[in-house]
Amino acid sequence: MIARILYRNSVQGVLNYVLGKAESTILGFQNTYSDTDTNTEFFGRVLYYLGNRHDSEKRYVHATINLPRGEQLDDKDFFELSKAYMEHMGYGEQPFVVVRHRDTKHEHVHIVSTTIKEDCLQINLNNDFRRNVATQKYLEKQFGLSPSPDMRQEKELLIYGMPQFKNEDINGVRFYLQDIVNNTLQKYKVRSFKELSEFLRPHHIQLRTVNHNGRIGVSFGIEVKDSYRSRFINGYTVHPQLSGPKLQKVFELNQKSKLLPMVKKRLEKQLRTTFGLFRTIGPEHLPDILRSHQKLYCRLNYDGQGKAVDFSIYDKSGYVLNSKEMEKDIGILENPALFECEYTQMYAESVQLQLELQRCIKEAYRSSYQDSWNRTLFSEHIIRMPIKSIATEMAKSERFRFLRKYLHTDNRNLGDLIQLQFDIVKDKLYNMESIREERELQAKAGLIKQVIDKQLFDPPGQREFLFELLKSLGTKYDRGILTYANSYQYGVKLDLGHEPIPNQNEFYASPGFMKENQKVLDGLMNDRTAKEIGLRPTSMFLPLMFPNLYQTMSQSYRQMFDRLSLKAFHKYAERMQVSFEKSPNDYITFFNEKGFYFEKREGRLCIGSIYSKYPVDVLLSLKTQAYLESSNDLNKTLENQAKILEDITTNEQDNLKNLWSSYLIERGQYKKASYLFVLDGARPNLPIEILEHHMENGLREALHTVAKIQIDRKQANLLRIGVYALGNLLGSDNPKPEEAFNGFKDELTDYSKYKGKGLSM
Repeated sequence: MIARILYRNSVQGVLNYVLGKAESTILGFQNTYSDTDTNTEFFGRVLYYLGNRHDSEKRYVHATINLPRGEQLDDKDFFELSKAYMEHMGYGEQPFVVVRHRDTKHEHVHIVSTTIKEDCLQINLNNDFRRNVATQKYLEKQFGLSPSPDMRQEKELLIYGMPQFKNEDINGVRFYLQDIVNNTLQKYKVRSFKELSEFLRPHHIQLRTVNHNGRIGVSFGIEVKDSYRSRFINGYTVHPQLSGPKLQKVFELNQKSKLLPMVKKRLEKQLRTTFGLFRTIGPEHLPDILRSHQKLYCRLNYDGQGKAVDFSIYDKSGYVLNSKEMEKDIGILENPALFECEYTQMYAESVQLQLELQRCIKEAYRSSYQDSWNRTLFSEHIIRMPIKSIATEMAKSERFRFLRKYLHTDNRNLGDLIQLQFDIVKDKLYNMESIREERELQAKAGLIKQVIDKQLFDPPGQREFLFELLKSLGTKYDRGILTYANSYQYGVKLDLGHEPIPNQNEFYASPGFMKENQKVLDGLMNDRTAKEIGLRPTSMFLPLMFPNLYQTMSQSYRQMFDRLSLKAFHKYAERMQVSFEKSPNDYITFFNEKGFYFEKREGRLCIGSIYSKYPVDVLLSLKTQAYLESSNDLNKTLENQAKILEDITTNEQDNLKNLWSSYLIERGQYKKASYLFVLDGARPNLPIEILEHHMENGLREALHTVAKIQIDRKQANLLRIGVYALGNLLGSDNPKPEEAFNGFKDELTDYSKYKGKGLSM
């Protein structure tokens, strides 16, 4: 099922189209004097008078509900489906008509109504297209229809397919022209009728223009077979937006856009960079070279003798630029020294090749560091990595494969070229990273000093939680020197007094949480705004990761943190639930299910959280508030919040761990969430609709997999215990029971196997 919703500033043309079809059936009316026998002319006047009470350009609504091919509903069910759709979209009390058409291969209905209510106010249209998607998904389940795709599917238009039409199938021709021309205008920033004609030719569409006293008219025709074509159809007949003057206006906007000279300048720079790599380029190799090196799509243009004379670049911005439109030294004919030979050869001594090899080496260093399990500093990783390992990593990159393809040299010479650049890159990258890491450590030391001086934590007991503060920033402290937790390469003097700091090697925090924690502390100490700090939604879970640190934070700073993290998480949660949200009531209820609530303060709606240590709230935007206030049941929905929140508390789900499991599910981290469920017994705070969606998309399989792993481990453990007990009964010589499985012990931390071999604890 696919539902579409469009808005109009007039209704008569829409009604004429919807009611004027030969194969159409009026399924019924709503909110008129009769559900079945309402006079259509009277209904049109009702909509006209209601719409004219407001000056909005979106006074009337035209919705269509389309079923997949092969699926059918009888008239009664289709009418009920339409009524449910309008109710969820906020038009339940508006007059509307439902008309069924049978002029296409898929069943569909048209619904016409007005957005203006009897009190002259307009229905709130915020989030209407997203609500349309959510309502569509909900009704698919309710009426047992095939689900629509979760994301937009982009299909390349058939270029070589010959369109097939029945005799006198004027609608088929018109719809085909609409699809192809509209898709072309959306994909490319067309600047002339000639350019549009070039784009349409592969789709067997011909374009003609005529000039009537300065006013350009356009018509389209389809080449069917053996030079025969359909009759030409006026552009306005194909679609009102495809008339000559309308298209001319689009072309002028694209031609005068400020983006065009910027695109041209960028493409010239990219082309010169690529040309600087080569001694000669065979024109036939140019498309592959530009695609591999610059990710540019290029098409060659030939003369009558089949010789390449220029090329066109299809840019990601939508513009298509010919080499003749750029600088004179860019084109093929204008650059004979580069393009005169059919053989393609890179210039091994060029400065550009040296830069490309340096870039490959840098990328190899970074990718090998990200893939390594050894969490040392990047500068230490640079020093330790030998050239052989870097060369192996380089060979995996697409950039290096491109260089090797056109360099035409043996491995020995290529190795010499890499060796020449390796030491340069290694020294430069090491010095740059060393400076950055040292400055970052100094910034951490300054932040720690600032936190202590401004009394971020409530006294007494600051020293007790100093260890967690240091570890939360990825540092450690010993005898007046602050270092990184995983390296002694740098040290910064820092006086934290003489009280000993506990040494807890078991402490672990992910680098992402450490980075987020540093941003939070820096923002709190320097009174930065939420935009300046740039918090991620994961900041909400910092008290879960560093409980001692945030539990002892002073009230004023903790309230600031709770407010900032709530604001960041609220924006994220809005985006995640919008595809399931059918109405303002759903917006509030979904947040309630996650542990958030809404209140009115001095006429403004605010959002609060049950996870905050102290009561804090964040004002909603005026647009969101207007959207929520458009609901007739707002007060009732706000009253029902207490029951939902009480259920969360009663079920002991008012913990950040439960919200964290919900976050993992929404991010598609099903396996991680499953381990939380199976091992820790955490349950997600999610609405049932969203949870069902994720269960169908892989969460159920992940739960089964993790549960089976745990069951297998328990059974293996019981089997080992049983074998040991049997051995005791039979008089086994091994009195020591086998150690139970420990999921936190690995090859690096299992010191028992080194006993008696020189390694002592």
